[in-house]
Amino acid sequence: MVAPFTGYGIKGVIWYQGETNSNVARAPYYADLFRGLITDWRHNFAQGAFPFLFAQISSFNSPDEEWGLVRDAQRRALVLTNTAMVVTTDVGDPDNVHPADKQTVAARLALAARSVAYGEHVAYQSPLFRQASGEPGGKRIWFDHAEGLTSRGAPVMGFEIAGPDRKFVPATARIDGESVFVTGAVSKPSYVRYNWSNVVPGSLYNAAGLPMSTFTSEERIRGHLTYP
Repeated sequence: MVAPFTGYGIKGVIWYQGETNSNVARAPYYADLFRGLITDWRHNFAQGAFPFLFAQISSFNSPDEEWGLVRDAQRRALVLTNTAMVVTTDVGDPDNVHPADKQTVAARLALAARSVAYGEHVAYQSPLFRQASGEPGGKRIWFDHAEGLTSRGAPVMGFEIAGPDRKFVPATARIDGESVFVTGAVSKPSYVRYNWSNVVPGSLYNAAGLPMSTFTSEERIRGHLTYP
């Protein structure tokens, strides 16, 4: 349906989709599908790497689906140039796939557009997973865009930890500067993930008031998808 319009000029794209790809059979392929869509549109519109801004899907009670996997796939699409993602899990409605708070989502997208499309120097990026390092008793997680990292006085929730078997269990976490130290009941801490459930339990924010993205430190998911 988009193909007939590729002869027109385009300034950029704002994209909000992914919920229907959360089915367990489709979710593992969303990383390739979504990045393929972006690169394909850019190729067919033939106007360079125009800005592609997208909203990460929110928090919703959808049993037997993989919202965490789709959110993480969206995060990993940021490897493509001139892309930006806004996190929406903190303004989601567990009982409504169309949450009422559109103003917050729009304001965050506007920040991204001001920077990516118009070159303004504004903070628009949420804290994003950079790497996990092993320390005695747990894992330390490092982030980009994590200045002023805070839980706003609430307990630090949403983290899970796993050993080499990738069986995740709830973790205890504490903020330490711009990193988070995570511990849990596993003998050999190997992997950490955050806000992976369909309905997320908490949010961390940076100094710009932007919430942290869902992530997993795993490089391979479901045994057959490899991400950069």
